[in-house]
Amino acid sequence: MPARLTPAAAALPPPSAAARSAERGDATGFKNMQQLIQLRWFAVVGQILTIEVARYTFGVPLPLPQIGTVIACLVLFNAASMLRWRRGRRVANGELFFALLVDVLMLTALLHLSGGATNPFSFLYLLQVTLGAVLLSGWTVWAMVAITTACFVALAAVSPPLVFAQGLEAGLASPQMQGFLVCFVLNAALVGVFITRISRNLRQRDARLASLRQRAAEHEHIVRMGLLASGAAHELGTPLATLAVILGDWRRMPAFAQQPELLQEIAEMEHELQRCKTILSGILLSAGEARGESSAGTTLHAFLDGLVQMWRVTRSSAALTYANHIGPDLPMVSDSAVQQMICNVLDNALEASPTGMHLDATREDGMLVLTVTDTGPGFAPGMLANFGTPYQSTKGRPGAGLGLFLAVNVARTLGGTVSACNRPGGGASVTLRLPLSAVTLEDAAHAD
Repeated sequence: MPARLTPAAAALPPPSAAARSAERGDATGFKNMQQLIQLRWFAVVGQILTIEVARYTFGVPLPLPQIGTVIACLVLFNAASMLRWRRGRRVANGELFFALLVDVLMLTALLHLSGGATNPFSFLYLLQVTLGAVLLSGWTVWAMVAITTACFVALAAVSPPLVFAQGLEAGLASPQMQGFLVCFVLNAALVGVFITRISRNLRQRDARLASLRQRAAEHEHIVRMGLLASGAAHELGTPLATLAVILGDWRRMPAFAQQPELLQEIAEMEHELQRCKTILSGILLSAGEARGESSAGTTLHAFLDGLVQMWRVTRSSAALTYANHIGPDLPMVSDSAVQQMICNVLDNALEASPTGMHLDATREDGMLVLTVTDTGPGFAPGMLANFGTPYQSTKGRPGAGLGLFLAVNVARTLGGTVSACNRPGGGASVTLRLPLSAVTLEDAAHAD
């Protein structure tokens, strides 16, 4: 049977969509971990080049076996990190803190073997603090500050200093001053490149979170509409039913039956009463609550053909042309929520293009595809960018812009989608894609 809509169901995204949103949110930590791994490979190459230059260009004595052991440990750790983080998964704050802590300890070991605090590259601690400030949260940020400070103080206290043939008074001719210059440029370049990439990852995460918050606000709006519609149904249903009974009694009373003018007025009153019931049903459908009496057995062809005929009559418009290319017919239950969704899209097209619009129905890969095209001015770029959000409209009146918003949410509840684009030759196109399994009887959908 087709999925039934309730206010709660319409207000919640499908579980699969929620799961995908959570996975995308966790991808930020994974991307940042990948940046750390890449930075670590860059550090290994840079350390080897620096050692070669210091050893063979400036003649600085270095314990190469011990330094080689530290670099090998760093390589093994980074290789293990690559294997562990080769697939996207959630990366916790503690795991990022541990990775940065390993980097700090390896840097401390290398500096201890190559001059301690007098090594110009000791200022690479600032890079670790910057990375920690961007990547970490809570107490781990200050823990990183405290650990790097303690490591620098320990190097100054216990590590043997480097001895250069020329001191800092020689200016740029001093190897130590040249080392400071290289370290400064290296720090600036790494901060510029990697912090920019990490910040971009964080901005993308914030944009996703903002989108999820916006979507949650929209669903809350639907819930409130559902509560309002349920209250209206409770308050108005009984008086309307009472009026219908009274009008029926009047029609059978001899005093009214003998006066054609009064019978005609009663008929008009009954017509208006039925219209009030229809409007009330429309409010319930807009809130995502389908009335049980609105469903009936039919077929896919009959449902769409009848919907188009009804829409043409009620809108007094011959502007709609209709083409049915679905192929073999399928049994289904006439769902008034789906009917209201399609009518909302047609109403929007009619307002944009009163003289020409087209509805094309096809079947593609187990999906019912309904395409509504018009010859109007098309969608504004801002509306296309925010398609499906409430109150996106060019009608300029309060409350406008809910038609397509409700259509998108009904389609989403059924597991389908609604998309829109502007046509190259002018006008707009809105495409509804609904799973046949959601709008037809299960046996028929399986047979298809």
